[in-house]
Amino acid sequence: MSRFVIEGGHALSGTIRPGGNKNEALPCIAAALLTDEPVILDNVPRIRDVDVLLEVLRRLGADVEELGSRNRIRIHCRQITTVQPDHELCAQLRASILLMGPILARAGEVVLPPPGGDVIGRRRLDTHFLGFEALGAEVQVGRAYDVKRRGRLRGADIFLDEASVTATENIVMAAALADGVTTIRNAASEPHVQNLCRMLQSMGVGFEGIGSNTLVIEGRERLGGCEFKIGPDYLEVGSFIGLAACTGSDIRIEGAGCEHLRRILMTFERLGVHAERVGDDDLHVRAPQPLVVRHDVGGAIPKLDDAPWPAFPTDLMSIAIVTATQAKGTVLVFEKMYEGRMFFVDHLIGMGAQIILCDPHRVVVVGPSPLYASRVESPDVRAGMALLIAALCAKGKTTIGNIRQIDRGYERIDEKLRALGAHIERVAE
Repeated sequence: MSRFVIEGGHALSGTIRPGGNKNEALPCIAAALLTDEPVILDNVPRIRDVDVLLEVLRRLGADVEELGSRNRIRIHCRQITTVQPDHELCAQLRASILLMGPILARAGEVVLPPPGGDVIGRRRLDTHFLGFEALGAEVQVGRAYDVKRRGRLRGADIFLDEASVTATENIVMAAALADGVTTIRNAASEPHVQNLCRMLQSMGVGFEGIGSNTLVIEGRERLGGCEFKIGPDYLEVGSFIGLAACTGSDIRIEGAGCEHLRRILMTFERLGVHAERVGDDDLHVRAPQPLVVRHDVGGAIPKLDDAPWPAFPTDLMSIAIVTATQAKGTVLVFEKMYEGRMFFVDHLIGMGAQIILCDPHRVVVVGPSPLYASRVESPDVRAGMALLIAALCAKGKTTIGNIRQIDRGYERIDEKLRALGAHIERVAE
């Protein structure tokens, strides 16, 4: 176990580049199981979740190797040697659920233990199972999830009872080897869902509607290999915008993937944070910026809330909250998806933030508040990053424990921040 020791109160400056999108890399890695030909993935973030999933694939029979760098990976699964992924490894990450679609489609059955991941509230799996059943699979739920098919999966017209990202990805991967055409309505359309579809398209799957809420998938009897580059992580970009704003720093974010940032930038603008697009695809957050909450018409207190894409993503709510603590004014933050995500604000309150926790889904933030050093624990990936940002603008030395949670979503974050001038050290317990 390690911890971060951070001396706050220092302005940062320089250029930083986001890693590959974690939420894109994980399903793309799982999708490599759909073919017996090699798949090469570039710009893969070497974070803890990715490394665990790669080890799961090795134990399923895949050859996994690095091609010149840690971020370029070749996966070759000539044969799936077991339909039961490793129990202990699957319990370490939520993304293990993404193995169900490809293993079911290619091997005929999958027996998966309940996935692990962040403890931020209930994360239902019903939508996955309803989708598999619509394709002709049989589902048995016990201490493990046993899903099997008799013969080849069959294309179907499926309406998802919620626009679940992982359910959409799982059903898309299963449909890629199904007989006939599958239509998924109320599909998730996040950038990582779009790029998973584009990867499968390069492997031979027919698609219509990529980027919309209605996906049409023309299955194939066999898929080929491919080479595919993972896009930039817009959640990491959003974290860097919040970092620059809270610490009064001048930061340029290279290769930010600006086409997917419109709503994220609009939300930060409501907190007085302006990020300017420069060059081909960079963002520049200049310093200093007067962080002032922009009220609604008539002077009403504004509300920041999340919703499925293209609205503001739930994974950036923690970053928005810590940014609001440094902005002049009052804002209501309404997190609709997970009933456990807001509880990390107790740590911010202990550091001096003026926050009222109204209920598990809503907080009122009054700023600006000077923050002071503390000893805190990272409860999940995004809250951990929010606490790291708070520590960097706080007075004194803060210690953050349980940083493996931060490492699950941010590659070499301490090294990247030191390159900007941050006083941050990784210390072994």
